[in-house]
Amino acid sequence: MLLAAEKIGASLLCRDNTLEENVEAAAKAGARAIFAHDYLAQDELEAYLEGSDVRKVIILDTCNSCSRDAMPDYVQKCLDSNYPETTANGAEIISWDRFLTVGKTYFGKVDAAVDVDRPLFRAYTSGSTGPSKQVIHSAHTMIGVIHQMNFYASSDEFRPTWLVTILPPALVAVVVSMILMPMASNRLLILDPFCDPEDVDLEMMRYRPNAWPIIPMFIENVMRNGRVSDDYDMSHLLASGIGCESYNNKQVKNAQKFLNDHNCNVQFSVAYGCSEAGSNLNFPSPTRAMTDGNVGIPLPLTTISVFKPGTQEELSYNQQGEICVSGPGVMLGYDNPEATAESLQMHEDGKIWLHTGDIGYMSEEGNLFTLTRGKAPRFGGGDLATLPMENCVADANIEGIDDEFFVVVPDDKHAGYFLPYLYVMLEDGYRVEDIEKEVRSCLDPHMQPVQIIALPERPFFHFKTNRIGLKNELLADRKFNKKKEKMEKYA
Repeated sequence: MLLAAEKIGASLLCRDNTLEENVEAAAKAGARAIFAHDYLAQDELEAYLEGSDVRKVIILDTCNSCSRDAMPDYVQKCLDSNYPETTANGAEIISWDRFLTVGKTYFGKVDAAVDVDRPLFRAYTSGSTGPSKQVIHSAHTMIGVIHQMNFYASSDEFRPTWLVTILPPALVAVVVSMILMPMASNRLLILDPFCDPEDVDLEMMRYRPNAWPIIPMFIENVMRNGRVSDDYDMSHLLASGIGCESYNNKQVKNAQKFLNDHNCNVQFSVAYGCSEAGSNLNFPSPTRAMTDGNVGIPLPLTTISVFKPGTQEELSYNQQGEICVSGPGVMLGYDNPEATAESLQMHEDGKIWLHTGDIGYMSEEGNLFTLTRGKAPRFGGGDLATLPMENCVADANIEGIDDEFFVVVPDDKHAGYFLPYLYVMLEDGYRVEDIEKEVRSCLDPHMQPVQIIALPERPFFHFKTNRIGLKNELLADRKFNKKKEKMEKYA
């Protein structure tokens, strides 16, 4: 699809979120045709026809490139769960085969002049930390990342297998680092889209891949499901690590132990990147443990530095500031010119730098440490950097805490400031009251949570910890409580 779009001078827009957001994206782009799987529902089709300029929908059979009968029962079950009672039908529908036939019978001129720098792939950020943004990449920016990563998890002795479970190609990282990169570097790519997240452990054991993008949601399920036996040998993995979001010290320690206990002795790594940078920005550091926010060293052609937030003033080693990036994988921009100008800035060195909004620092040995997303000062002093706060609790090894993470929300009494809430997953028999004193004793004054809230398990949204959903719940509860207090006051 990307090659076809490049040949005719078009760009692909990919969106995979709520129906409302998908329709909005199609309308904003002025799209006249969309591609969808054959489980598109009739009401979804009608939403596109009513809310956008879409007039043709090319439908692709989910099993067009695979054998349904060869799928395990649990994969078939997941696939079946996507189908509604009434699938889309009507004059606007064209099958994939019919679409290809129309193309074969067309003899007009379609080739566009070669231009590797024009917009080719448009995707949205995940929306896990704020409103989704459309990022625009070219063939040049995508190849720039692929070129730098092509030796990751490689082997001179055999052709490694590369498994991609579930992850949708609507995300830049999936397309660039997880699909195009292994294809361009002679890995055997195994696409496994119809697998429930709860069953990724079964797929890992079925395929025994040499490389597998293990986002936090996946490795947590593998460790917790209990279906990977003690004697299962995971040495088939040539590399192992997570990306997608920060991993605190306890999570890293647990994952490394799990690998080692299953005869996989590679260093568990923590990747860092973003859609705006075309995916990955770092390789694991071979000299230092992947803890305390260490995400390793920059890719070979990528320059990473730390600047005073909101400025172009470069900071020295071990000074916290905004992480900025210059390199061949940096996006062309957003679909919003103002947002693009804020994120992509020309510095005095004559290079375009991407201002990521992430906060971190660089050590003297060249390792990048990422600490939090955006600056969040607390009224009275101190910055609420979520990863260091989580690591304070993780390193305290408090009995009864199985997992924990912070959510930071705006302070309603002090504009421009923020407040932290701590969510904990407790072991059986423990209550918040049992761990609260030890939690508070290991945190600095400005890190003290407004409230400690117990959850049965870590919630996920778009494969990341659902901080934005919990944040919205906290804000809604606060609004409700204010309204309740006001009503009680005038009762």
